Amino acid sequence: MEERLISYIKSKITVTDEEVATILSYFRPMQLKKNEMLLTNGQSSQRTYFVIKGCLRIFFINEEGQDSTRYFAFENQFATALVSFITSEPSEEFIQAVEDSEVYAITHKNFYHLLDLIPQWEKFYRIYLEIAYVTNTKRLMSFLIKDALEKYRQLLDENPEIVRRLSNKMVASYLNISQETLSRLKSKRDKR
Repeated sequence: MEERLISYIKSKITVTDEEVATILSYFRPMQLKKNEMLLTNGQSSQRTYFVIKGCLRIFFINEEGQDSTRYFAFENQFATALVSFITSEPSEEFIQAVEDSEVYAITHKNFYHLLDLIPQWEKFYRIYLEIAYVTNTKRLMSFLIKDALEKYRQLLDENPEIVRRLSNKMVASYLNISQETLSRLKSKRDKR
């Protein structure tokens, strides 16, 4: 399991074996059950997670009680309620394991301690933030300028794993469309 995390870190930054050992010493393995909640609305996000196996979902619930998914993290991806993680303010988001999952977790305190300890970790964090910014901006733009069909096609092109592995309810929540609209889009595509 550890090899995946090591490989991911080394794909982003240049670190010595000693630095890798130090970084890994701050991560803790966790086994999660399907639907287990890691963070609920109002809690401060005190951990970031690296997915070894499974899937984490970051979502919020609107005033009408409907959930809206912001992000899915599959294998070899990091996930946290980033705004809360950075500010230490209460989160408006939830983090949930949507499959039985194996993750490595690092606390906010230890993550920031590594910034002081290992200079390259600063670069790792910058890359992490850049990826998060680009991902969130692309999603926001798709909500503002694309119709349901275009959003669905984009999802199939960029992240077909979401459609393949997750329920229609979750996919619709991610695309910000109704399940009925998603079903129509899927049936149109299947008829081609």
